[in-house]
Amino acid sequence: MKLHELKPAPGSRKERNRVGRGIGSGNGKTAGKGHKGQKARSGGGVRLGFEGGQTPLFQRLPKRGFTNINRKEYAIVNLDALNRFEEGTEVTPELLIETGVVKSEKAGIKILADGKLEKKLTVKAHKFSSAAKEKIEAAGGQTEVI
Repeated sequence: MKLHELKPAPGSRKERNRVGRGIGSGNGKTAGKGHKGQKARSGGGVRLGFEGGQTPLFQRLPKRGFTNINRKEYAIVNLDALNRFEEGTEVTPELLIETGVVKSEKAGIKILADGKLEKKLTVKAHKFSSAAKEKIEAAGGQTEVI
């Protein structure tokens, strides 16, 4: 093989379709737009959600509820997920992200009481459910609100 013999892999490069360039091209005259009508015109077509003048679906459905712009979304961690740590470990949000228990901190981390904690841990988080706090302290650990 020599430099002048190099060619791209077959099918890897496709020539773009030049519309409206004569009968022989297979896409001349009406340029693939068919005959007349709204979609054949320059700048033609309808906006997103348009239903030919009929009231669009999104307008027919009732509006409901609202979005609270001050809502805080907490990353949730259950107690059974904390059993992976060694006895006496200080569990912090950074450690939870590092070990992959949570993907991101969001507005903070909340510990919930699902599952059973078998180890004595010091847990630091932004929020605790009351049941989770009781279970951690029952296992001999401590809780600390950041």
